[in-house]
Amino acid sequence: MPAKTKDLQIVVECCRAPGCCDMRGLLSFLILHLLSKKKMYGLEIAKEIAKRKADRPNPGTLYPTLKDLERKGLVESYKEANVKMYKLTAAGKQGLQEAKDFFIQAYGDIVLESM
Repeated sequence: MPAKTKDLQIVVECCRAPGCCDMRGLLSFLILHLLSKKKMYGLEIAKEIAKRKADRPNPGTLYPTLKDLERKGLVESYKEANVKMYKLTAAGKQGLQEAKDFFIQAYGDIVLESM
């Protein structure tokens, strides 16, 4: 029987992780989340991640992840005033929602237990 708290229902059986976000530190997920708020350049993304994790990802981690997200069609890059900007695509918005659904389903009970 699924656990239920407030309006959030947690399903015990889990699904596969979405293709947009790997489980190695959740960097892809965090990038998609940040870009869902506004377009950003690489250093800006790194600074926002540092605010949340208290550690800034190094360029050797951040930029290959951005490139992979772009290759998957989840993020789009373009030049703006000699700066490479990144923004979420429609597929990226859908991937982010799938990732949120997955993480709530997979780990929501852990969060709820600590409340």
